[in-house]
Amino acid sequence: MSQCNADLIQYANDEIIGQGNFDVVDEVFASDYVLHSGGKEFNGTGFVRRFIGQLRSALPDFRVLEVIILTEAGDPLAWQRTLSGTHQVNLMGIPPSGKKVEWRDLLVTRFDGGKIAEEWAVSDLASQLLLSLPRA
Repeated sequence: MSQCNADLIQYANDEIIGQGNFDVVDEVFASDYVLHSGGKEFNGTGFVRRFIGQLRSALPDFRVLEVIILTEAGDPLAWQRTLSGTHQVNLMGIPPSGKKVEWRDLLVTRFDGGKIAEEWAVSDLASQLLLSLPRA
């Protein structure tokens, strides 16, 4: 496995999500970064800042619980992370429940020039937010 790529994934999660340090976004993501998720494409480092900012706003105690590297090959790299946070503000049209949610993201990451260039992601965040809502 390319330890450098695995280390970059861990560093990005620790700094950007864990610490809210958006200064490292340009350091770890390519300027033409693309995320493929939910049948859509999201582009650029501005998207990364906005999306993580929205998560940090809606889930003020948002944090990464675990990062697991799933493949031995370093590029692309398959990995999973487990995250948690307390849903305090409307997110993705889902009203806040005030409850702690925990979810997993599964990602495949391609690197270019030592930076994260493209990712394919599947997440169960929305389903976990919906499950935390009171039942009628």
